Amino acid sequence: MKMRQLSHVGADGRAQMVDVSTKPMSKNDQVAKGNVLATARIAGIQAAKQTAQLIPLCHTLPLGEVKVDIVTSNDGAEVKCTAQTIGQTGVEMEALVGATVALLTIYDMCKAVDKEMRILDVHLLEKIKSVPDQLPRDSE
Repeated sequence: MKMRQLSHVGADGRAQMVDVSTKPMSKNDQVAKGNVLATARIAGIQAAKQTAQLIPLCHTLPLGEVKVDIVTSNDGAEVKCTAQTIGQTGVEMEALVGATVALLTIYDMCKAVDKEMRILDVHLLEKIKSVPDQLPRDSE
């Protein structure tokens, strides 16, 4: 049996869009690739930065840091997105959007080889709020 190849990964291992320019037009009713994990990390970070454009009532926030950590196992992958800001509102939506888009990116890039993937249990792990006198200060 021939092993299926990831369609979004080039021969050199870099992420690439699939060239569909020579494919015939067809009706598709599907719901919704280098290194899959590196691409997913970048997608998650980009998505967190775009949360206010994706979710209508979210405030636009200056994100100080966004990290996407992915741990793989034989059963799948666990994605954790951490977002930080100094502002008047929290960044839980940015973290949730980042984690979800990272998972969707993994799904998109691996669907050619695994037709039974599922995205499960996306939720907020913790929210840490600091009051102004607890914020780090620049040393003089």
